[in-house]
Amino acid sequence: QVQLVESGGGLVQPGGSLTLSCAGSGFIFSSYTMSWYRQAPGKERDWVATITSAGGTATNADSVKGRFTISRDNAKNTVYLQMNSLTPEDTAVYYCKGYRRLPGMTREYWGQGTQVTVSS
Repeated sequence: QVQLVESGGGLVQPGGSLTLSCAGSGFIFSSYTMSWYRQAPGKERDWVATITSAGGTATNADSVKGRFTISRDNAKNTVYLQMNSLTPEDTAVYYCKGYRRLPGMTREYWGQGTQVTVSS
């Protein structure tokens, strides 16, 4: 059974930091591109950051430029999102996604999300 389980969300003051984790099981984690998305109340789900199976990374510069860092530990089947200098605009449910393109098909898995609230 495939699972992606996010953790690490919570309430943080503006300017603070959080590290989100997403643990995968039931699939070959190291072969998957992993991403973080977020969805604020009343808004669409937006892409935040991606890390490939080879370790290459990309982040959404418009929204999280220089503040968020994605990383992975394949030995732990876990992807992380380090978030610094948080603002109220970062308040959202954060989701992780695993993606792999195979011959003739793609595999895509989502976690259930973890709430991040930035407020004083």
